[in-house]
Amino acid sequence: MTALPFFVYGTLRTGGANQAVHLAGRCADVRPAVLEGAVLHAGPGYPYAVPDPDPEQRITGELVAIRPGAYAAALTALDRLEDCRDDGTGEYVRRRLPVRLPDGRTADAWVYLAGPAVAARLRLRPAPVSSGDWFRR
Repeated sequence: MTALPFFVYGTLRTGGANQAVHLAGRCADVRPAVLEGAVLHAGPGYPYAVPDPDPEQRITGELVAIRPGAYAAALTALDRLEDCRDDGTGEYVRRRLPVRLPDGRTADAWVYLAGPAVAARLRLRPAPVSSGDWFRR
């Protein structure tokens, strides 16, 4: 498994309810980033990212690099938090995707996207966050 940084866009962002529990003390670097080609949807107290073919659709978040010694524990904790299962049936799936940094460069990151059942439900009953920013919903 490649030790990529994580793109976080909801409760794991700086100031979010889950950041202090799952990421505090494990971060080597945190910087602003944007996931292009995805729509942010409101869930029950937390958001979902759903891929969208429109590259103008964007989600605001942070690129979080984890300290090497803390990486395995952070990955396990985040997969558990997001109900990310090896068979792809969880509430979220973890995918390697490029995110855009403020200077225009891109970086690959692990991104938790809505899992298949959740994404299907959101396609039928969308709950988009028009700003693309969970903190500005």
